[in-house]
Amino acid sequence: MNEPVKRIVVNGIIISLLSTLLLVAGTWWRLNSQFALGESALRRGDYSAAVAGFESALHMYLPFSPVIGLAAERLWQMGETNERVGDIERALIAYRTLRSSFYADHWLVTPGLPWIEKCDKKIASLVPLQHER
Repeated sequence: MNEPVKRIVVNGIIISLLSTLLLVAGTWWRLNSQFALGESALRRGDYSAAVAGFESALHMYLPFSPVIGLAAERLWQMGETNERVGDIERALIAYRTLRSSFYADHWLVTPGLPWIEKCDKKIASLVPLQHER
């Protein structure tokens, strides 16, 4: 391989690696920022903002990120809490948001399949109760 071609290949590899690193770093930062916003809103009792923060965090899906599991767990807890106090509408919002967030993260595989299955069961059990109140 001659020198100019070798330099082009090396530069291309370096640019590709740096671009990937910047993409991952930016996604990681947004993931953590949105999760923090969700946590803050949850502490303030702002249900809509909390759901939006955790949902946005899930949309910044990075494989193996523990924050993804935490955001999913928070939405699940919000659904269960509202279910216990009889607020079926809010419980359904949390469960549907959790499920749809993982569906939105679909690419070669669908992440969060156990969460999707749990949400499907909860939603199926709560929808008939939705209009009884």
